[in-house]
Amino acid sequence: MTADRARAARSFAIVLIVHLAVLVLWQVAVDAFQVPKFILPSPLATVQTLGTSGYAWGANTLVTAIEILGGFALGAFVGVTLAVIFSWAPLLSLVLLPLFVTLNMIPKVALGPLFIVWFSYGIVPNILIAFSICFFPILLTTARGLREVEPDLLDLVKSLRGSRWTLFRKIQLPGSLPYIFSGMKVGAILAVAGAIVGEFIASERGLGYLMIQVQSSLDTPAMVMAVVLLTLLGVALYGLVLALERMFVVGDARQN
Repeated sequence: MTADRARAARSFAIVLIVHLAVLVLWQVAVDAFQVPKFILPSPLATVQTLGTSGYAWGANTLVTAIEILGGFALGAFVGVTLAVIFSWAPLLSLVLLPLFVTLNMIPKVALGPLFIVWFSYGIVPNILIAFSICFFPILLTTARGLREVEPDLLDLVKSLRGSRWTLFRKIQLPGSLPYIFSGMKVGAILAVAGAIVGEFIASERGLGYLMIQVQSSLDTPAMVMAVVLLTLLGVALYGLVLALERMFVVGDARQN
């Protein structure tokens, strides 16, 4: 356990040093070449925008965070649920899965105006756009994980007259957890993109809305700060998925 913590601390230190080095090089390059602020602001100029009250950083970041988390949570729930249903009803999977593949081919930007017509302005359309982008990878990876179970284990449970629920709870679900979390990690990244797509199309709040507002005045530091905050939101969600994966997958492996 101590060795694992030491390894994790060392990895974190390396990641932190690399990120700090990039920031330092960025600051030095902008100062050395005297790059105009409207083209590429320095890290210091970018951070200074946080002190400007007119941007409402806290409120806009909170709105975007709600959209990202809401779309991701809905996508994870629907994706995993449908995958389980498809594993229990192969005929339903044969009929509906190609339909979902076709629907996934629809450009999500094209759905934005329709969602606005159907659900008006606000957080709900952006949550649905984030959901529409992130749920399909979770569905596919979970369905694959539920299918790729060792046949010998399935035969053993069936020979012991185990119920379908026992088979799912004891064999299929634990075996599919790595696949589920792989899909969720991809979905976490896509949920951020989905929320911003919605805010770019039509929104009255959020970091994407703020970027559109400051674009006309070439307020590049504020736009870069919005990108940084979006990145931090994505990293936080991705880290949450990693923590859950470590809890349910790595933790179970150690117990076994």
